[in-house]
Amino acid sequence: MPIVELHVIEGYNAKEKQRLGVALTNAVRFVVPAAPELVTVVIHDISDQNYYRGGKSRQPARAKEDPEHIVRAFLSEMSDRAFESARKRLSSDFVMQFPGTAPMRDLEDLRSWAANRYRRIAKTYEGFDAMQSDGDAATVYCRGTLSGEWTDGSAFEGIRFIDRFEIQNDLITRQDVWNDIAETRAQA
Repeated sequence: MPIVELHVIEGYNAKEKQRLGVALTNAVRFVVPAAPELVTVVIHDISDQNYYRGGKSRQPARAKEDPEHIVRAFLSEMSDRAFESARKRLSSDFVMQFPGTAPMRDLEDLRSWAANRYRRIAKTYEGFDAMQSDGDAATVYCRGTLSGEWTDGSAFEGIRFIDRFEIQNDLITRQDVWNDIAETRAQA
């Protein structure tokens, strides 16, 4: 039964501590074959008056926004055609890569490119996986199926997709997309 103890400076709220508890439980389970209910996480709050580094009292860093939440909100805004809201979730150096095309840096580029491929498209999500990379970016994968309408008005559905996002400083820096839309369209 693994036990993890974490000491943090006071200032993180209950929701942020819950995220820490889940993340630490999952980190332990990545290595130790233990069911979630067998992993114990204890978080100790330390008053900033009792914490010093470099001889100076410190304040806690602001918690990062949940990267999965950022991606879900972006995808929802894209689905709702709320492009201005979606654009606010992108970093200034954002890049997206779709199958069969050059990298794009703006949502308008995506809209123009997609206009020749389909009239409308929707995603049905089967799952999301979020993790911290070895670098500064958090990585979020989402997977599921696409449905919609081709440019000739005929319907399609059940097309597999995987999207991979990188998030830094609570903004999306990269989106990579893999799907079977070209193969499905060729068979239609």
